[in-house]
Amino acid sequence: MARGTRARRARWLGALAVGVAAVMAAPGAAVAVDNLPPLQPVAADLNTESKPCAAGESRPYVPAAPRVTAVLNDPVEDDVPGEGNLVHAEFEVWWKDASGTEQRRSYSPVGLLPSGARAGWQLPSDLPPWTVISWRVRADDRKAVSPWSAADDSGAGCEFVIDDESPAKPTVVSAEYPEDVFWSDGVGVYGTFRFDSPSDDVVGYTYRFSGGSNEEVKADGPDGSAEIRFMPTSSGPGRVEVYSVDRSGRRSPSTIYDFFVKEGRAPVGQWKLSDPAGSTSAEATSGPAARAGAGVAFGGAAPSGTSVTSTATLDGTGHGFLTPEAPVVGAGKTFAVGGWVRPAASDHDMTITSQDAGTAAGFTLGVRTGDGEPVWSFGTGGARVQGGRPETGEWAYVLGLYDAETGLAHLYVNGQEAGTATEATPSTVTGDFQIGRARGKNGYRDRWQGEIGDVRAYDRVVVPAEVAQLARRIPQERGHWALETGPGGLSPEAHGGAPLKLAAGASIYNVPADACDPAADPECEPVAGRDPLLGEGHLELDGAGGYAATDGPVVDTGDSFTIGAVVRFADREPAHPMTVLSQGGENGDAFKVRYVPATHTFELVMSHADAQGAEETVTGHQQTPNDAVSRGNKIAVVYDDGSDRITLYVDGQASAGAAFHSAWTSTGGLQVGRSRTADGWGEYLHGSVDEVQVYSGALSERAVAFLGHGVEPCLGC
Repeated sequence: MARGTRARRARWLGALAVGVAAVMAAPGAAVAVDNLPPLQPVAADLNTESKPCAAGESRPYVPAAPRVTAVLNDPVEDDVPGEGNLVHAEFEVWWKDASGTEQRRSYSPVGLLPSGARAGWQLPSDLPPWTVISWRVRADDRKAVSPWSAADDSGAGCEFVIDDESPAKPTVVSAEYPEDVFWSDGVGVYGTFRFDSPSDDVVGYTYRFSGGSNEEVKADGPDGSAEIRFMPTSSGPGRVEVYSVDRSGRRSPSTIYDFFVKEGRAPVGQWKLSDPAGSTSAEATSGPAARAGAGVAFGGAAPSGTSVTSTATLDGTGHGFLTPEAPVVGAGKTFAVGGWVRPAASDHDMTITSQDAGTAAGFTLGVRTGDGEPVWSFGTGGARVQGGRPETGEWAYVLGLYDAETGLAHLYVNGQEAGTATEATPSTVTGDFQIGRARGKNGYRDRWQGEIGDVRAYDRVVVPAEVAQLARRIPQERGHWALETGPGGLSPEAHGGAPLKLAAGASIYNVPADACDPAADPECEPVAGRDPLLGEGHLELDGAGGYAATDGPVVDTGDSFTIGAVVRFADREPAHPMTVLSQGGENGDAFKVRYVPATHTFELVMSHADAQGAEETVTGHQQTPNDAVSRGNKIAVVYDDGSDRITLYVDGQASAGAAFHSAWTSTGGLQVGRSRTADGWGEYLHGSVDEVQVYSGALSERAVAFLGHGVEPCLGC
């Protein structure tokens, strides 16, 4: 016999003994010999509203007359083929009124339910509040009845009390963020908020901070109070709305508590590392100055689009380090450390920052190569978070964070969280703060090789928005050619930069002086497709050797860049692939964007090396030929070195993209209308080009939408 069947049989045998005794004890009662009575409803299957059946001190409180429910069962052996096991519910409720007289009501739902179904009764709304009310239920199969249900072995029914009074409004206090005080503590610093209520039956509180969702906390203080910890993530006015909740589930009117949050505290240690060449120490913006070893050279390159003006270059030897010769990070407390770095190698472990803890490092931030591939890493207290891919010669902003409130270590790379936050227990030993090396059992090790700039240490949480701001690189305009004039075969750059030189087969087209105006002359018939793409003119290319180019590179293709242009084809069905823009080296193109007529596709092609036949990453977007001929298209290319991703935009929309990890710095000039092929220069464009705009840095999608309109995009967007 199956275990479930044995259990059911045991239940109905027990019920049978009780039921038979009860029926036989009643005068004139009889039981059909071929029928087993329904099973006694068990307490676990009884509910007062959503609360379990209970009696005595455990009885539930409810805000109004509840709905009571019960699962009713008939023995499986009573199942009649074609009829099933059907049962009928009988409910009863009773209490004593103010005079001590017992009041009793009963209810039997119309109809039968299948065995195992839940029956219910919405109790009358006129039941008295603040009175102990009992209820019970039994099952009837029209031949026999089950024993009455009970809350416990004493036979007491399920009990409840109706609480018709809402609790009083809560009080709210916070030492760190006092109400209506300008201004308090700051972003990234936790504060305690204490909720209390004068009502003595409050069991918890519901609260919501501005911009957040509803949260709940139990009242665990002896006075019915509760405390929560909250960390502001933005400066300015803050608000928390709190409700008291009593044992019946009734909620009080809300209390509004307003507070005002300062910006996040400044770093406890900051070294810009932009000191003059030849310096032997690094001046500190905050904290003590850092002594520099002989392997440190100031005046190194800096990441473009940041406030960093120069960096320190560490040679990776035992002399390549900086230290304030004092601890900066508190033992076991919340802290964050980070900085701009550009590794000159990625084949061995390297340290950006660390802090001594005896003969070990209390934490380390840097590069790890334990599994073969380099990875950014933040380790503290035996835990390690890893993520992101360091690349030689590539700038990155790296920050490690330990949050003592949550016990989690986090790693951020280029403004985004990398890896998975990990539980950590930091060392309680503190020693000197280090830049460029980490303490080991046998001395210092894992020395940095490359540039480091703007190292910061915080004694608070650096929230994600702040990390994104620290890692932000604002794009810089490197060239804008409106292509409206071309005196002497040179089309000037808008800000006096290098012009585009026009080769044979390339010319600037302007509206002819005798061109007709259809608005003034209805019989005027302008030549289709000959209007300037934008403004007063554009570049025209003959497709047989015409192009325009700069003498040298306009943008560093090994770093983030954005380039855009407007293009219109002269032919509805071009005879061969045509390149709109490219820039490369001696043997190949670092990038090119072209149109492939066989597939009606705009393609962005990124090569992995300056060599003919080098591997390429290609991403494309199909485009209707009619659009490219009649009205033209706005084309833009974005390479984001931080996320290692290329994106092709067509008419302001991100149309195609791909991961790309093999950028290299090109040495050749910007080419408009041609690119390198196996046979030399080729893929000449037959059509018109206008508004060529080039930026170092990756423009946002919002900013890209401005390209090709003759206006400057919002570089900070």
